[in-house]
Amino acid sequence: MLSQEFRIAKIEKTLRWFEDDIPLLNMRVKDLSQERQESARSFIAAMIAQARAELERLQQEQPNDANDSIASPCEPAD
Repeated sequence: MLSQEFRIAKIEKTLRWFEDDIPLLNMRVKDLSQERQESARSFIAAMIAQARAELERLQQEQPNDANDSIASPCEPAD
């Protein structure tokens, strides 16, 4: 299973990629009909919203995991 920090980093990277791609998306769809342009823009907006929601959820879970590890320290190695 992926660590919480790794999952957060992966979502942050994906979110940055989506946000950085918006100007390029606008260039790619400029020759399409207005309806298709709006469809593409609404799709990427939904993907960004979903990624932000996932990031927020993971960040809210992270402090609880950190507190759990502090509350129950590992046993020393022999």
